[in-house]
Amino acid sequence: MDFKSRLVERVDELKWLYMELYNNSSMFAELIEKIEVFYNKREAYLKKIDEKREADPEWYKGNDMLGMMLYIDNFAGNIKGVEEKLDYIEKCNVNYIHLMPFLDTPEGRSDGGYAVSDFRKVRPDLGKMADLSHLSKVCHKKNINLCMDFVMNHTSEDHEWAVKARKGDGEYMSRYFFYDSDYIPKKYDETVPQVFPTSAPGNFTWCEEARHYVMTTFYPYQWDLNYKNPRVFNEMMYNFLFLANQGIDVMRLDAVPYIWKELYTTCRNLPHVHTLVRMMRIIGEIVCPGVLLLGEVVMEPSKVVPYFGTVDKPECHMLYNVTTMATTWHTVATRDVRLLKKQLDSVNALPKQYTFLNYLRCHDDIGWGLDYPTLLNYGMQEVPHKRYLNDYFRGYAGNSNSRGELYNDDPVTQDARFCGTTASMCGVERAGFEADKDMMTQAIHLDVMLHAYMFMQSGIPVIYSGDEIGQVNDYSYKKDPKKAADSRYIHRGKMDWKAAEKIDVSNSVQGRIFNALNQLEEIRKQEKAFDSKADTWTLETWTKEVLAIGRYLDGEKIIGIFNFSENDQTAWINEDDGWYTDLISGKKMLAKGVDIPAYSFYYLKKDEV
Repeated sequence: MDFKSRLVERVDELKWLYMELYNNSSMFAELIEKIEVFYNKREAYLKKIDEKREADPEWYKGNDMLGMMLYIDNFAGNIKGVEEKLDYIEKCNVNYIHLMPFLDTPEGRSDGGYAVSDFRKVRPDLGKMADLSHLSKVCHKKNINLCMDFVMNHTSEDHEWAVKARKGDGEYMSRYFFYDSDYIPKKYDETVPQVFPTSAPGNFTWCEEARHYVMTTFYPYQWDLNYKNPRVFNEMMYNFLFLANQGIDVMRLDAVPYIWKELYTTCRNLPHVHTLVRMMRIIGEIVCPGVLLLGEVVMEPSKVVPYFGTVDKPECHMLYNVTTMATTWHTVATRDVRLLKKQLDSVNALPKQYTFLNYLRCHDDIGWGLDYPTLLNYGMQEVPHKRYLNDYFRGYAGNSNSRGELYNDDPVTQDARFCGTTASMCGVERAGFEADKDMMTQAIHLDVMLHAYMFMQSGIPVIYSGDEIGQVNDYSYKKDPKKAADSRYIHRGKMDWKAAEKIDVSNSVQGRIFNALNQLEEIRKQEKAFDSKADTWTLETWTKEVLAIGRYLDGEKIIGIFNFSENDQTAWINEDDGWYTDLISGKKMLAKGVDIPAYSFYYLKKDEV
């Protein structure tokens, strides 16, 4: 289908939504005119990819998809360096690269790149926009997809709009939320929660130059955009399409629940947010239908799922499985799979067209947004349990070998989040520091088991660069004045390429983890039951330390059994349907009363009759 056909098919709904929100026909006419300009500028090879993906709308849901998140500078210095490392990325079986924020930002006031000063310029030390375009072409030849962050809730205070707003230009002040007294800001603060209560308290910042307060939900240097102004929506869509035309396959919509603001509300997940995302989806389907929307919705499941939209009116193609990630680490700390089983049952009950990105950790902290009403039934109260989790992962409680640091520790609410790499949270750091071989073996078993469990979930698994070699926490950030106050940099360390050279040394930590993950990735690609179309469910194991997950498609059945305890356990499942073969060891066994060693797992495939 060509541009004109797609436009004719979708323009009525787009216009209805736009006019409902803005009632501005001239701005809508401009939007339609401009999106055609961006389509005409789109390279022919990208249009061919669009056509292929439009004909196969579930192209991204195969069991061969594996993602990796990385900061360009930490991974390879610059964009050209990433291109030089593509062979390594392919060796990791990765075909989806999430390039962490790389657009131009003010040094020292960027929140890890999430304060964009120019949406059409790459940070100079990372390269140029032409380098990004070239990287995307090389990646597409290798069937590797690129993802980037589209930071749409706010701009940097150094963005050209903000610079003009500071000087009192009303046209640009209207693109943000400015107030000449603190009356309205105080009204907002009555209902709007704080994102960073310790490092960036409040939701407004006084701008001395403009003599006004400006809304800054995240940090004082990140000014919230006013999407009630149609000019803001139009211009941000032009930026979106410009970046899509560089060859980006997946746009991660950063902080999307926050983009619509209303007084006397929480300014989270408001109905008009979904109107904006739906319009973005339609515009993408008209201009660049091969580009996916990935929503960053760090909320409880009931607020995450609506961002998929409906079958008839879809919004995001993919969402992060945030709550399952946090619940996974709760399970590690408690050796109790009950809440995780309930969480997975909820996800498995959703329509199969809903695609989640599954991960063990990302660039951000781990927040303990768990299902506390259910945990209360298990005798776990919210505040003490959060304290226990943070103590556990710092190595202070629960017979823990984990290492890491707190983030935004709030003495008032006694709430805090946690930072650390997967390997450090599993005990690799402590075992290495203490040169304890037995502890290291246990840590590696836990690390690999968690990845095996993640691969068993429905959706697309994503690993963070360095986790494939068991990279541990990097405490050097404390020596950098621009990073020292932000403990999230502990798990954003530079890729250790000397350590990566050891992946071919079978008895090294790096080799043991890398090769184990490689085996899991190959199994996931080869086995039909790992396809997104498979039925997925949890099994009762009758022991709270062990989780079991079943997958079935076209006559093939696999049961994953995962021991979250440092002690040997028995999974009291009773699948009385014949023999199974463990895909890791090749061992044949019955899926009845399965003995499973500490921090180990099985991928049991039902034998053909």
